Amino acid sequence: MTYFDFRKKMIGMPLSMAKTGEVSIIKKIGGSEQTRRFLENLGFSAGGFVTVVSEIGGNMIVNVKESRIAIDKTMANKILV
Repeated sequence: MTYFDFRKKMIGMPLSMAKTGEVSIIKKIGGSEQTRRFLENLGFSAGGFVTVVSEIGGNMIVNVKESRIAIDKTMANKILV
């Protein structure tokens, strides 16, 4: 395991950097209170699992809590996995 891999695991990385098909654990939801509440209402919560289904031009389709959700890169950057 490289130093970079170790830091990614400990600190987290934005969901926008996750690979397609990779199951990740949500570590933190960032952004304003309104943004965090919006993402939590969609099913994104710390400790939950998220899988990137596809990514096109920065927009992503993800599986979270057995639902497929489309989010843009801005929102994906606020979700740390």
